[in-house]
Amino acid sequence: MTVLVTAASRHGATQAIAREIARQLRAAGRSAEVLEPEAVDTLDGVDAVVLGSAVYRGRWLPEARNLAARLEPDLAHRDVWLFSSGPVGEPPRPTDDVADATRAGRLTHAREHRVFAGRLDLSCLSRGERLGARRLHAGDGDYRDWYEIRCWATRIAGQIASDHDTDSGPEGPGTHPDHEPIEERHP
Repeated sequence: MTVLVTAASRHGATQAIAREIARQLRAAGRSAEVLEPEAVDTLDGVDAVVLGSAVYRGRWLPEARNLAARLEPDLAHRDVWLFSSGPVGEPPRPTDDVADATRAGRLTHAREHRVFAGRLDLSCLSRGERLGARRLHAGDGDYRDWYEIRCWATRIAGQIASDHDTDSGPEGPGTHPDHEPIEERHP
């Protein structure tokens, strides 16, 4: 069972989450590959996908949105989990739903969408992004909860193993009767 982990990241924080998810999947005995969304041309040989994106101004980055649209038919026949990274501060804000992730969840029949807190380095942001961060009263800091990320990845690995062991239908991955519709999970 091969899992593709791909995430759109502007300053590297979301890509680090993707690498950690893949590391946890490998630790649980799954084969996992990390690629940037624009490097994904096909899902041949991929059984499951974890797709994520940094969130700016309430939107996924174009690379993640484009991947979901481009590979929609192939994603719909695989197990898919989505994650967003972006809320910052104490408590993390904004907490609004990410419309792009909800749309991608419907397109791909994703099992779940998870929102993780992000990292904020004001020195890396554009002027407009810094103004947005100020409106949120968020300062520099790494707000990512690595324990939460690792637990989620481990849970995905367990779901993949469980589905792989019990899926005997001709439909293959993504059609197991225990699959639940996408649910939003926030930190």
